[in-house]
Amino acid sequence: MSKINVLVVDDSAYSRQTIRKMLEKDPRIEVAGISSDGVDAMAKTLKLMPDLITLDLEMPGMDGFSFLRWLMKKRPTPVIIVSSYSDSKTVFKALELGAADFIAKPPKMNSVEFQNMEKDLLSKVKGIKDFRMDRLSKNLKLLEGERTQQTSSESLEHGIEAVAIGASTGGPAALKIILTRLPSDFPAGIVISQHMPRGFTASFAERLNGISKVRVKEARDGDEVERGKVLICPGGFHMLFRKKGQRIVATIKESKNTDKYIPSVDMMMSSAAEVFGPKTMGVVLTGMGSDGLEGMLEIKKRGGYTIAESEDTAVVFGMPSEVIKAGAAGRVLPISEIPVEIVKLVRETERIDDL
Repeated sequence: MSKINVLVVDDSAYSRQTIRKMLEKDPRIEVAGISSDGVDAMAKTLKLMPDLITLDLEMPGMDGFSFLRWLMKKRPTPVIIVSSYSDSKTVFKALELGAADFIAKPPKMNSVEFQNMEKDLLSKVKGIKDFRMDRLSKNLKLLEGERTQQTSSESLEHGIEAVAIGASTGGPAALKIILTRLPSDFPAGIVISQHMPRGFTASFAERLNGISKVRVKEARDGDEVERGKVLICPGGFHMLFRKKGQRIVATIKESKNTDKYIPSVDMMMSSAAEVFGPKTMGVVLTGMGSDGLEGMLEIKKRGGYTIAESEDTAVVFGMPSEVIKAGAAGRVLPISEIPVEIVKLVRETERIDDL
């Protein structure tokens, strides 16, 4: 197998060398070059033709945003943003400009934080072989376009009360496509687990809330799952559900270093299926790995409805592919049709439930 060639771009000499050492621990990765600013990164990108670029956003001269704009026009290449927690808001701007993903740069390089960063970085770099820039570009253009036309859907015997959505790499853009196309009177609660580190989901939820008609917030322990409200699991935690009187509320659970996926889509979906039963809808979007497979199987087993993003639009087809292969997807749809299907199905089952 050919090695993955990486260009490391960061204005900090310490960060450049740290990232380089992390990457070179894996024999399948080769650091083709390093750069300290955007202008030099442009030249090295054209000369070295890297498979992937790690990018710091705050740099002297040409910053990371200007470099991203140039890169996506001249030589679209997967980019992983290396960002500190204090820059959480700017990360999502970079994702909207075409960055593939991001990792958190810990404020202090103690052993645990350092190991988590290294594990996350190596995993995402190695997963780049499955990343499709062409699909990401189409999805970003879709965000600028008109809303999709409605499609047909089959109906269920029970009204849907909770829509559980899971995503990983490429998820922020896909979630934005879905949430900005939902009406303010959406008659079900929405819960989301997007693989994301601590300290970033609050900014993500705030950004989505500002452009969506539904209410979007980072979930807190005890938040109620209710109509027209979106709860996003906090990065670094897991989200479960429990009955509290006549209400169903979120329980935020601390993650462990041994957990494979954080937040866990499987845990969220399985818990939703247990509490909401056949009134659950599961949606698995783009992402590496198989998180969401067990949860979707559980939803289907309990009579709920399941949707997987199709290969046509999934930036990384890993998660939806596993769901489809296991027969856990009731429908397989491109991202442009998923919000229409969700709205149509929830409204149809709501009417059926009222009869």
